[in-house]
Amino acid sequence: MTLCRLASFKTFVLVMLLSVGQHLLADVVDEEITFLISSVENSGCVFERNGDEHAAGDAADHLRLKYRRGKRYAGSAEQFIDRLASQSSWTGKPYFMKCPDTGDHKSGDWLTERLMSFRQSQAQ
Repeated sequence: MTLCRLASFKTFVLVMLLSVGQHLLADVVDEEITFLISSVENSGCVFERNGDEHAAGDAADHLRLKYRRGKRYAGSAEQFIDRLASQSSWTGKPYFMKCPDTGDHKSGDWLTERLMSFRQSQAQ
């Protein structure tokens, strides 16, 4: 193999590895965000958005819609929380989780806590 062809081959392999890595990372991000939305859905909490209270299932549907429409803004689970799941994109008002057993929490804090627990369980 000539030096030029070897360099081209190495570049090709590097590009392929980076591409595979990006797909694996995207899969992890989707898994984490799916977990977070499911956590809202199964929480038994009331979700407050713009002063109105919503059932957990309706809140999860709303977050799924926001994620579908704004996926390009959520390259990580943290970005999903910060950019899509913490406040109204219309009014800027924060979202709240009102839980019977633990009280009221800003949704960003509640989701971040769930994300940390999920990652810890995945690491074990």
